[in-house]
Formats: sequence, C-alpha cells, structure tokens
Amino acid sequence: MIINSTKATNGAGATGTASSAVADPNTDPNAAQDRFLKLLVAQLNNQDPMNPLDNAQMTSQMAQINTVTGIQQLNQTMTSMAAQFNTLQVMQGTALVGRSVLTEGSSVTMADKSGTGGFELGSAATGVKVEILTAGGQLVDTVDMGAQSAGRHIFNWDASKYAGSTEGLRFRVSAVNGSAPLSTTSLAMAKVTAAGAEDGQLVLSLSNGQVINYSQIKALV
Repeated sequence: MIINSTKATNGAGATGTASSAVADPNTDPNAAQDRFLKLLVAQLNNQDPMNPLDNAQMTSQMAQINTVTGIQQLNQTMTSMAAQFNTLQVMQGTALVGRSVLTEGSSVTMADKSGTGGFELGSAATGVKVEILTAGGQLVDTVDMGAQSAGRHIFNWDASKYAGSTEGLRFRVSAVNGSAPLSTTSLAMAKVTAAGAEDGQLVLSLSNGQVINYSQIKALV
C-alpha cells in the first residue's frame, strides 16, 4: 500500500452494504472454549461410574484450555496492534512527502541548470573533488570542494555551460588527506513522493524512482 499527499474520495453515487466480519472458528478463542466445554460435558456424561474422571485431570484440562484461549487472545491483540502500528507509520511517513532526503547513491539531481548531490567522509580531508560523469562514464566536469571536515556534505554543480543530456548523470567523489586517499560514501539527493508500509516496515517512494526503507535515509535536507 502506497499513500501520497492526495486524499482519495468515494463517489457520491456509490452504493452497497457493508458485510460484517465472520470470526474464524479455528482461531476464535470463544469457539475454542465452546468446543472444549462440549467435549468436557460429553466426557462427563460417558465416563465410567466405577472410574470417574479425576478432579486433578479436570483441573489440568481446564487450565490447558485457558492457556490456549489466552494465547489466541494475545495473538489477536498483537495482530491488531501491528496493524495500528503500520497505520501510524504511514501517517508519520506522509509528513516526509515533499521533503528532500539523502540516501546512498551516485545519481545527480538536476534542477534549473544546477546539479546536486552529497557525500560522507569518515575523517577530515585536505582535498575533495567531485567528478560529474555521463551515464556511460565520460567525464563532464569537476567540482573542487577543497578541504572538508569529517561528516556529510552537499555539493552544487553549475550546469549552465553543459549542453549535453542530463539524463543518467552521476558523480564520483575522491578525497585525500595529504597524499593518502580517504574512503568516501556517495549520497544521492531526492524528494519523497509517497509513503507506505510493506511487511511492517515504512517504505518511501523517491523522485528518482527508488523505493527505500525509512532506515536507509542518511539525512533530511
């Protein structure tokens, strides 16, 4: 289920009657208890008068059915809570619709002749360069970021002089500390377009076509 910022409305001419939910006799605690009581009464009616059912056995059987009933009721409660939690997650996720987020990736986000992306440094760098590449890997331009501290950073590329196609543009980050190369993590920027839930997890649809779990967001921009 995916929910975006547009609310759905039912047509005014729609007709129909709501059908009441029917409890599953295999999982309904009341049905299980009813079956147990019927079996117990039948057992009492057909017991050997010379060897009646022991009180301890009756107590044990009643304790067992109470335990089973309690477990079934707990399962139903947990299922209901899980459904409510999913709904709450989706409601919280819709608050992110329209917000820009950073996730792991190397695609360049274009807007008004400007390209944007991000990167993360594990330690301070004396020099950082961002190379803009075509989908085929051809170098388009280089953005010199200079010295940068450890952590997440955003870069902006002036694409006003670039006449080629911006479809599929990506970037590559290189960083050094003196002459020693540093590891970097490329971060793609995109807007959240929709929110939903899958397998109990909040999922977000992004403007770049990705569908990610909420945990994959590195930062809100």
